[in-house]
Amino acid sequence: MAVIGRQIESSMRDLLPKYPILAVTGPRQSGKTTLLKSIFPDFTYVSLEDPNVRSFAQSDPLAFLEKYPRKIIFDEAQRAPELFSYLQTAVDKSGEMGQFILSGSQNFHLMERITQSLAGRVALFRLLPFDFSELASGGWLSDNWQETAIKGCYPAVYDRDIAPPVFYANYLQTYIDRDVSNLSGIQDLRRFQNFIALCAGRTGQLLNLSNLANECGISQPTAKSWLTILESSYIVFLLQPYYENFNKRIVKTPKLYFYDTGLAAFLMGIRTVEDISNPVSNGALFENFIIAELFKQNFHQYQLRQYWFWRDSTGNEIDLLTQKGLSFDIFEIKSTKTIVPALFKSLEQFAQIAVGKVGRSTLIYSGADIENRSRHQVLGWNRL
Repeated sequence: MAVIGRQIESSMRDLLPKYPILAVTGPRQSGKTTLLKSIFPDFTYVSLEDPNVRSFAQSDPLAFLEKYPRKIIFDEAQRAPELFSYLQTAVDKSGEMGQFILSGSQNFHLMERITQSLAGRVALFRLLPFDFSELASGGWLSDNWQETAIKGCYPAVYDRDIAPPVFYANYLQTYIDRDVSNLSGIQDLRRFQNFIALCAGRTGQLLNLSNLANECGISQPTAKSWLTILESSYIVFLLQPYYENFNKRIVKTPKLYFYDTGLAAFLMGIRTVEDISNPVSNGALFENFIIAELFKQNFHQYQLRQYWFWRDSTGNEIDLLTQKGLSFDIFEIKSTKTIVPALFKSLEQFAQIAVGKVGRSTLIYSGADIENRSRHQVLGWNRL
């Protein structure tokens, strides 16, 4: 099957001649290896997952880099931390741009090594599962958002035609066996898997670590540690609240989302559209689906935006906002297909609170149309 072009390609090509090292992180199976091999065919690919290669890199990094001096892709680079200080020396000595590409699926460990040894020498990228435009380019974007959300966006589900339940069951097992064992000394893997499922049931909700820990039967510090593991391996992300209060008391607790709704749906026991019978779970899954898409676009198009949500103590809330200069673009996300005036209530309330600070105001809904109202844009989910 033909390789689907990824939006991140153009930014990577642009920055390769401007930095000595590029680094690409993202979850396992998001397509990092396929991408790098396809757009940089003149680079030699070296996987540090290979025990023999990794042993060589760890035991004699200087000789290892003499064997691979330039135009090298080091995959799962965080597995050989001994390399990083030698990479710094090599690029500083040569002064060459586009010398190495690092790839890894454990963001915490890779970024820790980069921060320690390679700060200022690396252009950083994040490759997540397919975004909507990439799915559309392959002819895979369904007209039904629920079908796409349940199927998820991992490339293997599409290009290898793997049934989503089969893919996610195996993905979870592989993730727990490989990444969790590498990232932490977790002994009770069954309880950890239950923790992931409990997180899925809280998608789109304010994070309550105490409640999550109690339900899982673990301590709050353990819950915090496990959540960090899920974040660092691109399973979940926390959407932070915007703190400026606009003369209101505000919520300062983050909200929990999954990078891929296919995995979240699988963990919640959702296998078909009919399984989303509860309007609350339907709304939460749609909100996660849209917010994850906007995060993907941000990373894949190298927009370098920051996103937040906003909620005050009286219940006024904006699902998503991003700052542009002195104003905000604000988004309300609703799983309905019918546009009624009440859907604009939160957008209107925020405009009254943040007087003169709202730029673009957008309602994203589960229909397909685009409408430009006097104060708001209405955008169908697949028009993002």
